[in-house]
Amino acid sequence: MNCDSMNYPLYIRSVPTQGELKFHYTVHTSLDVVEEKISGVGKALADQRELYLGLLYPTEDYKVYGYVTNSKVKFVIVVDSSNTSLRDNEIRSMFRKLHNSFTDVMCNPFYNPGDPIQSKAFDSIVSTMMVQAF
Repeated sequence: MNCDSMNYPLYIRSVPTQGELKFHYTVHTSLDVVEEKISGVGKALADQRELYLGLLYPTEDYKVYGYVTNSKVKFVIVVDSSNTSLRDNEIRSMFRKLHNSFTDVMCNPFYNPGDPIQSKAFDSIVSTMMVQAF
C-alpha cells in the first residue's frame, strides 16, 4: 500500500480480499506512527533518499512495517504475525522493489499524480511479492 504526502491511499491490495476494509483501518492508523517516526528522526537524516522505518507496531494478528521516500510518499506493508520466515532485510528489499516500481508508475506520462495506481506492471510486482511472502 502506498500513500502520498496527503495521506490518502493510491494503492491497496490484500489477500484474501474480504479483509480489505480492516487493512484500510490498519494502514490509516499506522500513518500516525509514520508521522511520529518521521518527525522524531530530525534534520540529520533529512537528506537521505529513502527512509526505512522498520516495524511500526505489532498487533496480535499482524506486523506493520513502514517506509518513506524523500518526496514523502509512504509505503506500508502488513504481514501476518505468524509469518516468522520474513526477516528485516527481506522487508527492506520488498520496500525497495515497491519504490522502484512506484517510480516507474510516476514516470509514465499518462499517469496523473494523485490518481489511484492502476498499472498492470505495478500490480504484477505486488502480486509476486505477496506470493513470495506467504
